[in-house]
Amino acid sequence: MKLKKFSYLIFSSAISILSVSCSKDYLEVDPMGTYLESNYYQNEEQAFSGLVAVYDILGKETRGFENMITFMNAASDDHYAGGGGPDDGAGIHAFSHFTISPSTIPTSYWDDYYQGVFRANVLLSKLPEVPMGDQTRNRFIAETKTLRAYFYFQLVRMFGNIPLITTPLETADIYGVTQSPKADVYAQIEADLESAKEHLPMTVDIGTEGGRLTRGAAQALLGKVYLYDNKNAQAAQELAEVNGEPGGTSVYGYQLLPNFSDLWNFENIFNSESILETTNTNQSNADWGFWGSGADEGNSVNIMVGPRSYVRSAGSTAPDFAPGWSFNVFTENFFDVMQGDPRMDATIANLKAWKQAGEIDYALGDQDTGYYLRKFMPLNENATDGGGALELNYQQHVYMIRLADTYLLEAEALGGTGARAQALLDAVRARVGLPTIPVSLEAIMHERRLELAGEGHRYFDLVRTGNAAQELGEFGFVSGKNEVLPIPLKELDNTLLVQNPNY
Repeated sequence: MKLKKFSYLIFSSAISILSVSCSKDYLEVDPMGTYLESNYYQNEEQAFSGLVAVYDILGKETRGFENMITFMNAASDDHYAGGGGPDDGAGIHAFSHFTISPSTIPTSYWDDYYQGVFRANVLLSKLPEVPMGDQTRNRFIAETKTLRAYFYFQLVRMFGNIPLITTPLETADIYGVTQSPKADVYAQIEADLESAKEHLPMTVDIGTEGGRLTRGAAQALLGKVYLYDNKNAQAAQELAEVNGEPGGTSVYGYQLLPNFSDLWNFENIFNSESILETTNTNQSNADWGFWGSGADEGNSVNIMVGPRSYVRSAGSTAPDFAPGWSFNVFTENFFDVMQGDPRMDATIANLKAWKQAGEIDYALGDQDTGYYLRKFMPLNENATDGGGALELNYQQHVYMIRLADTYLLEAEALGGTGARAQALLDAVRARVGLPTIPVSLEAIMHERRLELAGEGHRYFDLVRTGNAAQELGEFGFVSGKNEVLPIPLKELDNTLLVQNPNY
């Protein structure tokens, strides 16, 4: 039904590829104790390890300093980049001010998702010949196609003008790759998801298959993709099945949680509102030597959004937050917009007020407003009891797609009019005790801003609706340029790739 605890299984590639260059003067021996790609995927177990390696790339959402959540938040009008200073994370600050360039963009936002694409392409090429049952094979193929679709969706949203690669490439062939029209990329994403959803299970057993994709996750992603591709009728059709009756329980078992703040409880994983969810653990023993390399499984967003040198005064009733690095502080404007909204206390930690009251003290970070992203702020009680660095081993899962998101996406796909669009908007508001308001596209976008604050959606929402120049202009956004990121400079060297306009 949802993305479960799959990371606890393996989340590292089981494949070792050995290449040796030598002359005939040296002995030629078969590699021992490892597998070559050419002789791997010999059974279902090896195919499953390959599948886990594809899933691993989903960790990009929250893992390492260059994660999706903090990067995309920084480019919205709701957040400042924050951190210790203007040089603390050059890429995230450059994106926040829209001075980002081919030389300052962190290359991992291109590399990591293409690594996922390459892993998926290899696995898809091997699965037809693996001795295994057809039902299991079809499920593996469907999962891999869904993951490849997700990776391409992230890439096309970020970079726009990207290569479309659907088969394994030899190293030498990579230099001859060219970019494809955006329409072709979306067509491939949609084809993968349409094909995949028929072979994915309706539900999974969390205890034994936590983390594996289901039909509901693929269908929700497909509906979102159709909306981005301006296919509103198809988007509404897919999302309607995912959502079911507004405020009720869908065929997949999805249902809004009664209490909004429960969404951010570290222990409340794989709940009824979760459709696509990252999986993080505090038991991976991540340490500084390999943090962000793909070998760690902690949630880096947690430490990044925490306040620097946070301490409580004697007898303080303020939350016992763990200290962090002060990224993604909310803007004063967003704090004002949230005034009176029942979601405010679960969304914003008002350190400014607590400090003025003598309840706490903390070190001010860059552009510090005192308004912190509470959804992801860990408490000291969330600290790992395993090995590794405490700061790198927080376990909070993060939603990539949740039901309130798909309710509002469907309402938008319906054009922001009609009884169903009204019911979808009302259900999101009723969950937090807000009264009905007339549905419109403007009302839906405002609700998305408040409901999904700090979850990495706002920049993409502004760009796809054509509102980015108006809302982000004061931060440096340039129309015709900053709707997409620059392609990293090293990807252009000795290749046929062409840089995005105006970079």
